[in-house]
Amino acid sequence: GWCPLSPAGAQTTQLMVEPPWRPAVLWDQVTLTCQGSGTDSNTTWYKDGQRWGQEGLDHFLVTESGTYRCDRPGSGLSSPVRVLNDQLVLQMPAWALLEGDTMTLRCRG
Repeated sequence: GWCPLSPAGAQTTQLMVEPPWRPAVLWDQVTLTCQGSGTDSNTTWYKDGQRWGQEGLDHFLVTESGTYRCDRPGSGLSSPVRVLNDQLVLQMPAWALLEGDTMTLRCRG
C-alpha cells in the first residue's frame, strides 16, 4: 500500500471508496475503508456529522446515503465521502488524473 503524507510529514487518515467512482451511489454496493495509524478497533465513524455505530471496523458495506468520515487516533479525521441514492448519475474516476490523461465517464441509471 501507500501512505499519503501531509505537508508536515505525518500520515493522514484516508477514506477509500470501492468501486472507485465519484459520486459514489448505493446501488454500486459501495464499501468504505478507513486507513491510517492506530488499530482497526480504534476507528470511529461519522455519518452526516454524527458519531455512527460502526466502531471497531476498518471497512463496511454502505446501506444508507449520506456523508461519511472516519477518525483514527494519531492520524486524525478523514476527508468526507458522499454516498448518493440517485437514480441517474454521471460518474468519473476517483483516482488522481493529470492533464492529457484519457478519462472514462459512466452515465448510469
